[in-house]
Amino acid sequence: MQGTVDGFSYGAVTPVAAYVMACLGAALGLRCVVRSVYNERSWKPGWLALGAASIGCGIWTMHFIAMVGFRVKESPIHYDVGLTVLSLAVAITVVGIGVFAVGYRGVSRSTLCTAGSVTGLGVAAMHYLGMAAIQLNGYIQYDIAVVALSVGIAIVAATAALWAAVSIRGFLTSLGASLVMGVAVSGMHYTGMAAVGVHLHGTTGGTFTGESPTTILLPMLIGPVIFLLLAGVVVMFDPLLVLGEGEWARTAGRQREREHERPEPRRSRQPRQSWRADRPDVPLQHPDDSAPASLFEPQPRHSREQPQGAGRRVREW
Repeated sequence: MQGTVDGFSYGAVTPVAAYVMACLGAALGLRCVVRSVYNERSWKPGWLALGAASIGCGIWTMHFIAMVGFRVKESPIHYDVGLTVLSLAVAITVVGIGVFAVGYRGVSRSTLCTAGSVTGLGVAAMHYLGMAAIQLNGYIQYDIAVVALSVGIAIVAATAALWAAVSIRGFLTSLGASLVMGVAVSGMHYTGMAAVGVHLHGTTGGTFTGESPTTILLPMLIGPVIFLLLAGVVVMFDPLLVLGEGEWARTAGRQREREHERPEPRRSRQPRQSWRADRPDVPLQHPDDSAPASLFEPQPRHSREQPQGAGRRVREW
């Protein structure tokens, strides 16, 4: 018996939310990778790891937000917790492999093709590993041709993302690239979902050991969403990530020019006051000083004149 599959049980809410999270993860990841590649003073492994985690969390969050709207009308759906967590680890790991490869070796044709293929296959593995976590009264069937198409989309999207990560420097261009990447990742997901068919065992519900979608997915989504928000805070407070290195350098240069052009106020030298017992704040003037001077411009003391013949009398004595 074939089940009735509905991937949009909440209407456009889950696709739009999933797309937004995919774009957010891609945008943060791109800016972090740009920070590590084009700024020699930055801690490269840390920024690459933050970028990989941002992109991986964005892809995983997109997938499971979209899965919240997945329903089979004839059977309840539950999820295996272990496989769900493993899919998140796979997403971050495979994206990290690709990001570190292009971050350290550049975007040569061989490096880009290898890293893009590994990352794309890993993203596809994350998707179908998450689908394997589904428990229902039946089993899931796949259209092999559509599955191959979804894997191809994942490889192309991953390759384009890795190229954009080290080739695009401007903020607006990175934003546009993240929007395109969100379309590609969401397209890969829904292409894979189009290959899904459910064969039911019967009309009666079975016994499941997993958790329902709202019980497991919504709490598990809190962690990656909070991480993406924190990563967004890091990006917002780093001017090199927001403006880009070139724009930040131009802004800082203009600020320095304005500071140099600003005339310095002249300090008027006030005459030194004579010391008084009721004014201990007035410094005591040296008796050998013929003219008032500041502490930083001391006047030389006058040499005392000796009377004539004093040197001869000292020698005779």
